[in-house]
Amino acid sequence: MSSDPNPRPTHPPRTTLGELAAHACPGATWRGREPESVVVTGVTLSTRRVRPGDLYAGLPGARAHGADFAAEALAAGAVAVLTDPVGADRLPEGTPTLVVDDPRRVLGEVSAEVYGHPARSLTMIGVTGTQGKTTTTRLLEGGLAAAGHVAAVVGTVGTRIAGEDVRTALTTPEAPDLHGLFALMVERGVQVCAMEVSSHALVLGRVDGVVFDVAVFLNLGRDHLDFHETVEEYFEAKASLFTPERARRAVVCVDDEHGRLLAARTTLPVATVSVSSESADWRSAGVRPAPSRTDFDVVGPGGLRTPGGVPLAGGYNVSNALAAVAAAGEAGLDPVPVARGISGLAGVPGRLESVHAGQDFEVVVDYAHKPDAVEAAIGALRPLAAGRVIVVIGAGGDRDTGKRPLMGEIAARLADLVVVTDDNPRTEDPALIRSEVLSGTRQVSASERAEVVEVGERRAAIVHAVTEARRGDIVLIAGKGHETGQEVDGVVHPFDDREVALEALRSLPGPGEGAERT
Repeated sequence: MSSDPNPRPTHPPRTTLGELAAHACPGATWRGREPESVVVTGVTLSTRRVRPGDLYAGLPGARAHGADFAAEALAAGAVAVLTDPVGADRLPEGTPTLVVDDPRRVLGEVSAEVYGHPARSLTMIGVTGTQGKTTTTRLLEGGLAAAGHVAAVVGTVGTRIAGEDVRTALTTPEAPDLHGLFALMVERGVQVCAMEVSSHALVLGRVDGVVFDVAVFLNLGRDHLDFHETVEEYFEAKASLFTPERARRAVVCVDDEHGRLLAARTTLPVATVSVSSESADWRSAGVRPAPSRTDFDVVGPGGLRTPGGVPLAGGYNVSNALAAVAAAGEAGLDPVPVARGISGLAGVPGRLESVHAGQDFEVVVDYAHKPDAVEAAIGALRPLAAGRVIVVIGAGGDRDTGKRPLMGEIAARLADLVVVTDDNPRTEDPALIRSEVLSGTRQVSASERAEVVEVGERRAAIVHAVTEARRGDIVLIAGKGHETGQEVDGVVHPFDDREVALEALRSLPGPGEGAERT
């Protein structure tokens, strides 16, 4: 993995402050030196990431104004500041400054201009939805690479550029970092970029300055209601991706009501995807489930029918893989080798990821941390279990509290044994979070309810679940997936569900000792 926390191109373009004002923020005013004499080679929001030649964006915030830190940025090598009139009045006298009323609104276009609009040189595929963004983009990136394309992916699990992992801080980096990544992709010969696009990214302008060649909609469920006031507002945020300002074509899964609504109302050319409707443009046929993968045929426009598959269980992963193939096809690429490439992949980190140490039952780690995802994950595993389904589940702190009892109810209704534990409590009382999850389990009648136990410490909960498992059982450890830390009282402690599960399996008596996780 690249150790650079702020990856950028080695040879960035040189743009004057005057060119930025004219092309990216018309109507801006400036202060300080003549703008044509100031040459900009990068852009950043953070004083810790300033490089010589940068434009520092001093934005107004809830607690402080970024312009208050401009002196630090200038000392680190920034050559100019982008800010609002309030911020401009706080700058050292003579500072070269672009002044606009709403600097965040223009930051995406400014960043694209600074780096020479690199996204225009890439085939850009943006994927949004409540569930499956990571799986779909990772499958697409892997399928593209296997088909011979130089590919990149940006998302929750991280960024990969031409096969190399690159560190980034957010699912969708802020606009300056994102356009810097695109420029680095171009420099490294990337042809296609698959990218998760969250509702936060759309509302906060992180993908401004990008027009996607294909925008993909997977589904919509309850999530992020700590950020959006209603599910309807959440949907509208995602729907904004499917406008001519942000995308050229749409691929929409129509297996839920929001997908059908979006397909009917978007003005973009749209191709539909479905695992249940034969009228969709792209659909699956002949689905053949197995314990660790699902094979199926891809049926597409023009009489296309080709073998496909996904190295994961569950019908929803068929939908994710199908959407990835459709996105490639709608982007003008040959979908057949992409489908073949996806079928041959090893899997996606933290998405129904199996942990093996020679035991005679299954242990699966998954990122499911919202009601629909928990239901889908258990539903995918239930038909594969010769014995019981055991679920380890918690809920994150400082997030939507309404989903906690819903997740508890789903787990208690669908599983045989539920171990309620801590997820990422963050700044909340872990016991209170667990009590809210437990309240949902009690909504299931006693005759239908799984056995429910509370084990607050997550490591102990995983050990308990693994110890309870018997031949033919499936243990689902839900909530954290690929994450390698647990945030408790504002401090992130090293913690990986996969490693903890492997340690627990190796401690069991019998044939599990000494084997490796796969």
